[in-house]
Amino acid sequence: MNEINTNIEEGAVDRTSLPSVVIRFAGDSGDGIQITGSRFTDTTALAGNDLATFPDFPAEIRAPIGTTFGVSAFQINFGARHIETHGDDPNVLVALNPAALKVNIGLLRNGGSVIVDTGSFSTRNLKKAGYENNPLEDGSLDNFTVLEIDISKNVLQAVKEFGLSQKEGLRCKNFWILGLVYWIYGRNRQETVAWLKKKFAKRPDIADANIAALNAGHIYGEAAELGGSIGLFSVAPAEMKPGVYRTITGGEALAWGLVAGAELAGLDIFFGSYPITPASPILHSLAKMKQFGVKTFQAEDEIAAICSAIGASYAGSLGMTSSSGPGIALKGEAIGLAISTELPLIIVNSQRAGPSTGLPTKTEQSDLYQSVYGRNGDAPLVVLAAHGPGDCFDTAIEACRLATKYMTPVMLLTDGYIGNAAEPWLIPSMKDKETFKVEHTTEAEGFLPFKRDPETLARNWAVPGTPGLEHRIGGIEKEEDTGHISYEPENHQRMTDIRRNKILGIANDIPAAKPEQGNEGGKLAVVGWGSTFGPISRAVNTKIAQNKDVAHIHIKNLWPLPANLGKLLAGYDKVIVPEMNDGQLKTVLRDQYLLDAQSITKVTGQPFKIAEIEAAIDAALES
Repeated sequence: MNEINTNIEEGAVDRTSLPSVVIRFAGDSGDGIQITGSRFTDTTALAGNDLATFPDFPAEIRAPIGTTFGVSAFQINFGARHIETHGDDPNVLVALNPAALKVNIGLLRNGGSVIVDTGSFSTRNLKKAGYENNPLEDGSLDNFTVLEIDISKNVLQAVKEFGLSQKEGLRCKNFWILGLVYWIYGRNRQETVAWLKKKFAKRPDIADANIAALNAGHIYGEAAELGGSIGLFSVAPAEMKPGVYRTITGGEALAWGLVAGAELAGLDIFFGSYPITPASPILHSLAKMKQFGVKTFQAEDEIAAICSAIGASYAGSLGMTSSSGPGIALKGEAIGLAISTELPLIIVNSQRAGPSTGLPTKTEQSDLYQSVYGRNGDAPLVVLAAHGPGDCFDTAIEACRLATKYMTPVMLLTDGYIGNAAEPWLIPSMKDKETFKVEHTTEAEGFLPFKRDPETLARNWAVPGTPGLEHRIGGIEKEEDTGHISYEPENHQRMTDIRRNKILGIANDIPAAKPEQGNEGGKLAVVGWGSTFGPISRAVNTKIAQNKDVAHIHIKNLWPLPANLGKLLAGYDKVIVPEMNDGQLKTVLRDQYLLDAQSITKVTGQPFKIAEIEAAIDAALES
C-alpha cells in the first residue's frame, strides 16, 4: 500500500510554469520542519533545479510547545534560472500552528499563498501564540490565498492502521504536508520513500507510517483539485554546467575542503574542537572521515581544543580547530601562542550574532574585528572568508595552502547562514587541484628552528624526535634564528617586524581584487565579504540591467587585503559596504586606505534581502 503512486508522472496535469519559487515551511521545533525542508531540497535538486536554502531555527533547546519562541522555519528558493539567495519574500508559507503563522506571515509577499493546519488552531494554541482573535476568521489574511486543511485529522487517519499513539501519529504530519507540496510542484516521492526506509530501517513501522502520510498528502492534493484554489505549478530544470552534482551545506563543504587541503599538502589532519552552535557540524562531518586519516578530538573546553591542535602542528600534522565568536574569544591566548611559535593552524570561525551568547542560532558577520585585531600584542594572522556553501570547499583548501607555506595560523570565516544553508555543488576532480606538498626540515647540520625562507619569511618546520633537530618552543619571545628565549629589546623589535612583514607579504601571493560584476572604476562600488555575496550579486545584476553605473567587489582575503584593492576602490566616486555588523569592514577600509566608504548595516540575525541592497544602491546613486 505504501508504494502507491510514488512513481506517478507528476507532469500529467495542467500546471503553470514558473521561473522560480520561494517556499517557507514553519512549525513548532518538534514538527520536523528541518527534515521537511531537507527532503524537499534533495528532491528538488534531483529534479534539476538550482536552489538555495535557509534553515532558521530557534535558540531554545525546547521552548514550550505552541509558543513563538519555539518556531522553526526552513526557506528554499528553487528555479529554472541561476539561484544565489534563499529568496526575499516567500511565495508560499506552510504554517503548521498559529505561532508559526504569527512569526512568519510578515515575510510572505502580498498575494502569496498560505497553507495552514486548522487542526492546530485551538483556542489554547491561539492564546499561546499571542492571538486575541483567530486570524483565519478575522480578515487579517485577506491579502493572501489561504488553503485551510485539518492536517492533524488527515494524518491520524492515514496512519491509523499502524497502531501508533496520537502523539506518534502527529509526528508524521510533516511528511503529510510534504506529500501535498510535492503534488503542488510536481515532485516525485520516490527519493523520500527510499530515505525513510533507510532512516528507519530498525523501525519499519515508523517508516511505513511516514510513507503512508506522505502518500496521503499527495493523494489529497490530487483529489482536492487545488488548481482552482492555490494552483498547480512546474519549475523546469536549470541550465547548469555538466557534471556530477550533490546538495551540500557549508559545514560539509568546509570539512571536505579541509581534508582535501591536507591531502594536497601531504599531511595528516588533527581536528581539536569543542561543540558550539553553529560550528559543530564541521566536527560531526570530519568525525565520519577516518578513512582519510582524519583524527578528531572533542575536548573538554575551547582552550584544550586549540592547544591540542597546536600540539599536533608542532608534531608535524596540520592542526585545526573551530568555534564561533564566544569560543574564539576563549581561544585568543592560544592563537597568540600559535602566532608566536609560528606554526600552521586552521581556525574556523562560524560566526553568529553576539556579543557574548547573543543569538546563538542566528547569523551575523560581527567577528571581523576579532579576527583581524582581537589578540594581545601585535599578533597578525591570515583571515579568509567564504562567500557561500560551495565556496567553503575552495576557501578551506586555500587556508591550508597559506598556513603551511607561511607557517602561520589562518582564520577562516563563515557564518550561521553559510554553514547551515545548502546548494547544488559540482563535485570537483582533485586531479585539477595543484598540490603544495610540505617538506619538513630534516637536515641537522646547521639547523636553526627560526631560520627563514628569504622569500616567504616562513621558518623551518622540524618534527620533534628527529635526531639533531631538538629545539625549544613556547610563548616567550624567541631569539631570531636560534629560537632561544630572549628579552633583548632589539630582538623583540626584529621578531615583531618579521611576523608582521611575513603576513603582509602574503598580499603578493593572493589574487588581485577585481569586480565580480561591473566596470573597474565608475560611480559606485558595492563592496562585500562573506555571505552577503548572493544578495549583492543579484542586486547589482539588476541595477546593471537598468543601465546603472555600479560594480560588485567581493573580498575573500580580509587580511592581508589584496595588494591592488586600495587603487581599485579609489577609482569609484562612491563606495558602500553592506555587512551584517555595525560597520567593521568599512572601518578596516578607512584604516588602510583613508576611504570614505558608507556602511549599510544589518544585525537582525537574518541575511540581507536583495531588495535592501537594491534600495541602498539607488540611494547612493541618487545622493
